[in-house]
Amino acid sequence: MKFFIITGLSGAGKSSAVKAMEDIGYYCVDNMPPALIPMFADICKQSSGKIENVALVSDLRGGDLFNQLFESLNELQEKGFKYEIIFLDAADNKLVTRYKETRRNHPLAPQGTVLEGIATERNLLSEVRTRAKYIIDTTKLRPSDLKDEIKKIALNQTEYKGIIINVVSFGFKYGIPIDSDLVFDVRFLPNPYYVPELRPKTGEDKEVRDYVFSYKQTDQFLKQLDNMIEFLIPYYVEEGKSQLVIAIGCTGGKHRSVAIANDIYAFIKKMGHKVVLQHRDYQK
Repeated sequence: MKFFIITGLSGAGKSSAVKAMEDIGYYCVDNMPPALIPMFADICKQSSGKIENVALVSDLRGGDLFNQLFESLNELQEKGFKYEIIFLDAADNKLVTRYKETRRNHPLAPQGTVLEGIATERNLLSEVRTRAKYIIDTTKLRPSDLKDEIKKIALNQTEYKGIIINVVSFGFKYGIPIDSDLVFDVRFLPNPYYVPELRPKTGEDKEVRDYVFSYKQTDQFLKQLDNMIEFLIPYYVEEGKSQLVIAIGCTGGKHRSVAIANDIYAFIKKMGHKVVLQHRDYQK
């Protein structure tokens, strides 16, 4: 399990950093109270592999609660969890400019100047900065540059191929996923729902998968779809797209779409891309 703690100065880009983590498949929580970090780590460990990569934002918005950070990190280490701290920093003049652009008050100087708040925050964060493995100065970074830096850190420059692909099975009766880029309708395939012994099962079960894949049209469809996906992905990468959502739908999202999505997920993973699988409606 990869465990990152994102912290740093207000206005330095923590929100952009955590969004970049989400884009590459990390489970992210913003403004996590430090005292809850060890408990949250235990929950992740008990998720049977469903939560493998985690990024938590913890900073001075939590007020006095932030003082428990080191105690919680020590407890995390005692429990056997390895973590790394990413600290975001920026020059004072740049932070002031960002606050003026957003017209927000600094959390540590609600009645004073932004510079006073920044000075107080730097002092309070000095120790955690020294313990950070990664310090990113965002003064001259564009949001896209920061995003790239975060991805390099999170993926160790080995897994990232320019895009993360989400394969989602769904039921048309519950609506098409709103973030879909490519939607494929597999309702033309024979429906296991009408086989009494298969109705209560899902596409995760071997009996249902065998039924769906026993038909000639299933094999023909997957060959065509695999070719299309293999053709499209390099062009999405070339255009700078960081996330692609491929949605596979059947009537209820329980049988055909699940079986087909599993097969597509395995195909894309074999290609070497970062891919995430989700069965949205199969338990409804």
